[in-house]
Amino acid sequence: MAVEVLLPKLGFSMNEGVLAEWLVADGGQAVEGAPLYALESEKSTQEVESPASGTLKIVAQVGETYEVGTVLAVIE
Repeated sequence: MAVEVLLPKLGFSMNEGVLAEWLVADGGQAVEGAPLYALESEKSTQEVESPASGTLKIVAQVGETYEVGTVLAVIE
């Protein structure tokens, strides 16, 4: 079953964030609980953990701004 990787809300006032870096390549193996990507918000840059284990299919591009809840990738 595929799991969507969504842009999380990291702070009370956060509405969007910039995808700074993928830490796992497209087609690579994501491991649940391991760092998956770096997210820049107004106040900081944080690594976000993978919600599941499986093959990563990236749909969002590095350097772009996305709203909270946007699908960034799918793990199959």
